[in-house]
Amino acid sequence: MSHVLRRSLTAIQPSIVAGDGAYLIDDTGKRYLDACGGAAVSSLGHDNEAVRKAICDQVNTLAFAHTGLFTNRWAEELSDYLVAHAPEGTGEGRVMYLGSGSEAMEAALKLARQYHVERGETGRAHIIARAPSYHGNTLGALAVSGHAGRRAPFAPLLIETHHIEATYNYRLQHDGETDEAFGLRMANQLEAKILELGAETVCAFVAEPVVGASLGTQPAPKGYFKRIREICDTHGVLYIADEVMCGMGRTGSLFALEQEGICADITTMAKGLGAGYQPIAAVMASEKICAGILAGSGKLWNGHTYMSHAVATAGAMAVMREIESRDLLGAINARGAQLEAGLRARLGQHAHVGDIRGRGLFWTTEIVADRSTKAPFDVTRNLAGKVQNAAMEAGMICYPAQGCADGTAGDHVLLAPCFTSTPEEIDIIVDILTQAIDTATA
Repeated sequence: MSHVLRRSLTAIQPSIVAGDGAYLIDDTGKRYLDACGGAAVSSLGHDNEAVRKAICDQVNTLAFAHTGLFTNRWAEELSDYLVAHAPEGTGEGRVMYLGSGSEAMEAALKLARQYHVERGETGRAHIIARAPSYHGNTLGALAVSGHAGRRAPFAPLLIETHHIEATYNYRLQHDGETDEAFGLRMANQLEAKILELGAETVCAFVAEPVVGASLGTQPAPKGYFKRIREICDTHGVLYIADEVMCGMGRTGSLFALEQEGICADITTMAKGLGAGYQPIAAVMASEKICAGILAGSGKLWNGHTYMSHAVATAGAMAVMREIESRDLLGAINARGAQLEAGLRARLGQHAHVGDIRGRGLFWTTEIVADRSTKAPFDVTRNLAGKVQNAAMEAGMICYPAQGCADGTAGDHVLLAPCFTSTPEEIDIIVDILTQAIDTATA
């Protein structure tokens, strides 16, 4: 019996002992091609020499010094880098570091509230987000999340939040409706909700630029986020961009929001920031947010023991250098185009594949019982889980999820290969996923 409190108390799990590029190796010697980076985390594969060296060098020099009293080189250098590469309009922002994406979202919500309180707008407390969405496991982050299945057991503990519909083209876009018209219609839901609640009571709007686990790599329609930015500015509402899963190069630009032509007031990031080599997350506050705090107390009303940890920030800075020096953004777009083409060629007409969507190296296949009606499989069949099991048996890891159709039903399988994937590995991913879907739906 294992004494580890795992995600499943009954599952028998392989023990991973080593990594080799895009592969994980268990204690029997079996190799698994990691086609999802765990959860879009391991963007540089599992044996990156430069990142390992940066972490080892730092731990041999200094691991921890409390940030209530001290700073360190790597925290400063990484924040300089992130601010310099942030979407245009962010200005002279600042970055705080945390340990996970859930912590980052909690800190972002507190930061948004602090900004309004510092400026005397103490009535701004309502948070609006989208459904489906997923923003983290902690109670505040879960409350913001628009995922019925994950929220249900903890509903009595969650703060009140409000949700509008996510830009789910496959199920919500009308026949004959252009992408631009669809985006405008969906974005205007935010303004309607703000006016319903009273603009003076709304603190922030939270949305992933490309929706991750809850909806499966769903990009926004053209113009959607520009309209969102206009609405937020008109009503004094902050926009919090959750880039925990879709950021740090995953969708083909360092920040996913770059491709939408706007900036956020507050941005969360994690996963690909450290590429799995050290736990790290971050919250970037724009110049606007920092100016509001500087004009008030001049203090951050949030603190964590391991903020700005030297080993974690050294590792993350090495990740940024790898992405830049090896032109991995270019590789992401090239391999992403190959992945999309392969998925569409092999699965575009599959009897049980309703939609293929994504951007960069972030792609999803939605599995349906009936293509003509878009009806999902009965949730109890756990088709996405069956696809994962078949893929693992064949030596590949993918990311299954349920709930995209209505919060409970709706199966999809997410792919997020490492940025260093070879063309041959992308072909293998397409082959094994096709076989796994055939097996699961037979």
